[in-house]
Amino acid sequence: MIIIGENIHIIAPKVKRMIAERDTSGIQALALAQVDGGADMLDLNIGPQKRSGPEVMEWIVNAVQEVVDVPLSLDTTNLAAIEAGLKLAKTKAMVNSASAEPERLEKVPPLAAKYNARLIALMMGKGGIPVTAEERVAIALEQLVPRAMEVGIPMEDLYLDPLILTVAGCQEYAPHAVEAVRYIKQGMDPAPMTTGGLSNVSNHVPPEGRSLINRVYLVMLMAAGIDSVIADPLDWRLMETIRIIEQRDESTAAGALLVKLYDRVAAMEELEPSDVDMGEPDQVDIWKTYQVLMNKVIFTESYLRT
Repeated sequence: MIIIGENIHIIAPKVKRMIAERDTSGIQALALAQVDGGADMLDLNIGPQKRSGPEVMEWIVNAVQEVVDVPLSLDTTNLAAIEAGLKLAKTKAMVNSASAEPERLEKVPPLAAKYNARLIALMMGKGGIPVTAEERVAIALEQLVPRAMEVGIPMEDLYLDPLILTVAGCQEYAPHAVEAVRYIKQGMDPAPMTTGGLSNVSNHVPPEGRSLINRVYLVMLMAAGIDSVIADPLDWRLMETIRIIEQRDESTAAGALLVKLYDRVAAMEELEPSDVDMGEPDQVDIWKTYQVLMNKVIFTESYLRT
């Protein structure tokens, strides 16, 4: 499981301030903390930066590469800024992102190919995000994969993103994103890589509830075959969940149910009430969260208490 650290993101007020003030030491501290937490790559989201994109990207890439040596994901809609970052990248970089929207499909993949970079491609077109897994996979197979092949991007460098949306208002999308990953990983040979913005699933959820939703959803995505996620490596419970699944550690009540959840989803089966020890609070919370993520119970902020 490849973890792409998400915490250098301009939507965070402190990061927005650091970028505006060119706070090199602040950005470097965020980069170091994420790598220490287990990040394999770092996403550098600078926003559109229409006027100063190349200069901002050059500054942030240089700042981060002074203190860490992990690959960088260059995250902006400004293609000139992405190219400026690609020119400076010391290791194989990632471009975040293309889509099947005509202009992005035309311009972004050739740029990634020019610099031998990895490419994230979103399973959406000009009509927005489809609800069903089948529609998303069709976009991938009919537009994203052929375009990558056309410009010479190998499948191991193409990261298809099924687009993870929040359970707070869009929970019907959650199971379809999992199935879209499954279709890609099982239906193609060779299969492209897959990724997704994990924390999106808990956007607009109260802070105390976000980690649990992220962790349960991650197990479901891992069971479907996802290769990487853009996530928070500073969430030790999330990183521990990855360890639990990879080592099949059933020594705790939560671990035992998470492993069972992984096995059920991998086998294309559903977790059942009989799988859950209702006397174990951690298992009950996982069960209730799974029900929300499967769109069987409507999400409310109090779903764990009902």
